Amino acid sequence: MFDRFTAYQPQLLSVLRIVTGLLFVSHGTAKVLGFPAMDGMPEPGLSLAGLSGPLELLLGALFLIGLFTRPVAFLASGFCAVGYWAVHGTQAAIPLVNGGETIALYCFVFLYFVAAGPGPWSADAMMKRR
Repeated sequence: MFDRFTAYQPQLLSVLRIVTGLLFVSHGTAKVLGFPAMDGMPEPGLSLAGLSGPLELLLGALFLIGLFTRPVAFLASGFCAVGYWAVHGTQAAIPLVNGGETIALYCFVFLYFVAAGPGPWSADAMMKRR
């Protein structure tokens, strides 16, 4: 029944990358630009919390457009793993309990893109076609 959807797999990979990038960028804009406004944002500075906003903004933007997707995804996955264990993993072992389910999911989605690549709707694919 679902076999007909296999033909759309490359495009859906791109859609997953774009949506993930938009969501990740929004974490960065909240921390760096204050939009959307959220409580408990970390102070800017040379700490993991202070660097998280600019990194989310930069890596998220590159990931969103699909530029250098695999190395960006590798860095973002590692960043999320470190963030999970540094912030959430110290509170409890289970993501649902420690509030880290979002960053844990990002970690593994980014890791998937290291192997899968960006999909056809990406800057990487455009440069490859030229």
